[in-house]
Parts: sequence; structure tokens; C-alpha cells
Amino acid sequence: MRMSVLRRDRGQVTIEFLGMTPLIILTLVLMWQFVLVGYTYTLAGNAADEAVRAGTAATRGERQAACEQAGLSKLSAAWRDGAEVKCGGTGFVTADVTLDVPVLFPGSIAFPFTVHAHAGAVEEATN
Repeated sequence: MRMSVLRRDRGQVTIEFLGMTPLIILTLVLMWQFVLVGYTYTLAGNAADEAVRAGTAATRGERQAACEQAGLSKLSAAWRDGAEVKCGGTGFVTADVTLDVPVLFPGSIAFPFTVHAHAGAVEEATN
């Protein structure tokens, strides 16, 4: 009698696991997308810091070019494609960086929203 009960439940765990597999995969994909969003925020903040650092050391006529070059230099090609770096200010230099968030893979299509970062620093005195 006991053996027949065990045979009726055979394969139940496999069926339940197969039913949960799409939910498990969807959860992993969503977690990975959140990791990409967080990493994009980190990259944007670092690019803004690099840009404003270069902008404070450059002369006012060369500030935008130096700022943009420094802001984009540390970004990989996947994030550099849609990146936008703007610098401005006198006395207090600011840098604004906008990056596109990729969908699932860096270098793929962009997510429907962008990440913005802002940094500022006091202009260095020129001798």
C-alpha cells in the first residue's frame, strides 16, 4: 500500500519546477536590469567627476572640450554612444552627464529613460 502512494507522487517536483522556471528566469532578468541601471548611475557620477576635474584645470576657452573629453574617456563604447557631457560656469565649474541605460546587454538598445549626474568644483587659480 505504501509503495503505491509513493509512485503516484513521482515526478511532481519536476512538474512544479518546470512551472516555476519562467518566473525564476523573469526574476533573474529583472535583477540584472536593475544592476545595469545602478552601474549606469555609477558610471555617470564618475564621468561627471572626471569632467569637472578637467574643466577646472582648463582655460575658459578650452573648458568644454577638455571637460567633454575627460568625461567620455573612462566610459566604455557601450555607454559612450549615447553619452552627453556639458560643462559650464565661471568660478564654480559644473559638469552634467547624461547616459542611456542599456536593456539587458551594454551596447544594445537603450532603456526608455536616461541617467543624469551633476558635479561641481571651484575653478583653479591660474598663475
